Amino acid sequence: MTRSFGDALAHTVGCVATPDLFDYKLQPEDKMMVIASDGIWEFLTNEEVSEIVYPFYFSDEPEKAAQTLIRAAYDRWTEVESGCIDDITCVVIFFSE
Repeated sequence: MTRSFGDALAHTVGCVATPDLFDYKLQPEDKMMVIASDGIWEFLTNEEVSEIVYPFYFSDEPEKAAQTLIRAAYDRWTEVESGCIDDITCVVIFFSE
């Protein structure tokens, strides 16, 4: 979590500011990338995210895809839990051929 930088309390429960990194070589079949906070991934599966975002690929509307994805995560979150919604953030990137 980016908010854990300098957070002494979060550090006491195992939060670290060191990111996990890996290399990935884009493949010709790769169409998009979704970078999102746990507010997305906690309530939506990879498959659900793909189903929400992919239709916007054809009209080249990543912003609308992100807005729709955030709304879906928000709706799911409010179905499952009541009260505070912590964080729902995402960036959608479409790769052109």
